[in-house]
Amino acid sequence: MDFFDGQPRGDEGTAGAQTPLAVRMRPRTLDEIVGQESAIGPGTLLRRAIEADRLVSVILYGPPGCGKTSLGEVVARLTHRRFERTSGVLANVATLRGLLETARHRRERGGAGTILFIDEIHHFNRSQQDILLPYVENGDVTLIGATTHNPYFFINSPLTSRSLVVELQPLSEEAIRVLLRRALTDPRGLAALPIEAEADALTIWARLCEGDARRALTALEIAARTTPPGPDGRIHLTAAIAEASIQKKAVVYDHDEDGHYDTISAFIKSVRGSDPDAALYWLAKMLYAGEDPRFIARRLIVLASEDIGNADPRGLTVAVAALHAVEFLGMPEARITLAQATAYLATAPKSNAAIVAIDKALADVKAGRVVPVPRPLRDAHYRGAAELGHTGYRYAHDFDGHFVPQVYLPADVVYYEPTDQGYEATIRRRLEEWRAALRRARLETQSPRLAGGPADSPEGGGS
Repeated sequence: MDFFDGQPRGDEGTAGAQTPLAVRMRPRTLDEIVGQESAIGPGTLLRRAIEADRLVSVILYGPPGCGKTSLGEVVARLTHRRFERTSGVLANVATLRGLLETARHRRERGGAGTILFIDEIHHFNRSQQDILLPYVENGDVTLIGATTHNPYFFINSPLTSRSLVVELQPLSEEAIRVLLRRALTDPRGLAALPIEAEADALTIWARLCEGDARRALTALEIAARTTPPGPDGRIHLTAAIAEASIQKKAVVYDHDEDGHYDTISAFIKSVRGSDPDAALYWLAKMLYAGEDPRFIARRLIVLASEDIGNADPRGLTVAVAALHAVEFLGMPEARITLAQATAYLATAPKSNAAIVAIDKALADVKAGRVVPVPRPLRDAHYRGAAELGHTGYRYAHDFDGHFVPQVYLPADVVYYEPTDQGYEATIRRRLEEWRAALRRARLETQSPRLAGGPADSPEGGGS
């Protein structure tokens, strides 16, 4: 079976000229694949398996235009097994079962094995993916799944555990330039046209396509087919023509999938890492892609407490004010407020002492390390409280420095450990004195430790 059922191949005469350039220029051999050396270069596990026709089930994961389908076509050319192709967008359960049952019967009759290529496999729901599992497990088919979505989120774990997951990267600018030059000189491509492409034009296509070979080749073809020849009879592709042919790129950003989560993660980690330039770039990407600015502001509020805390208490004030301003202003003005808040938080001193403290305390409570409320701290605003012994509380404001040592927690435990960053350094010095006095007060009452001792400090939280 031809890999593209019913479609003319790019190397089969004039019929192929109607096929998009990106399809005509798909590689025919492993050596023609560029930009994926780490996954399919000489000596790699995947390449050895393909060349020996010993391929196991594979999930190819990567952004659009990085070569997932092209790699599938190369496998189709090299394998001696039956090659079937379908798509998660087009196939229904009946189609899928038909392919799988045919492969099973062929194997039972001693026929050739079957490689089943499923493009956009993430579009299959969980039940459809479950249909594949027994056929993959029994060896009736060798699965090649292609997806732009993280397979560990969107593909059933039984399938990923039985497959080699290979991540393909966006193509580098140099790899894109190689493909463009090849398209200009290859008979399958534009070699028949009298084209002269400036180096700057190739650079613009390579840069603006952002690693998407399909987009770069499509832009080249549009430019070549729509630019009239000059006085010398040749088609001159300039930098200006390249810019006009590629237009604005739609940012890869799925609002409920990988693009969304990966970008907000990069944004938060850049702010936490005190890199305002990186943070502002990821902020710009989110805003350009149409992310809800209120979502971004809410994440900044969490970060202000989780990663800055009392090292700069104003960080939380700035973040909350930013949310209110965003709700009041809306876009596009809200971008300014978000940029201000992002820059402030990224350059603020950092401390995760607050989240570490509350998680340690929660761990003690969840583990059953519970102590009773000391009687002096219990509610005394009702008749009969004194008879119950709810007395002895000393009001801190009646004492020098508005502090009085007494037992607030009848256990020798420390949760909040201020860092030496920013304002927390001041808190740390003040707290050292207070804790010494509080410790003496506990010793005088012979207060017990929490049963089992305090929980180990967990790692700080992350986005």
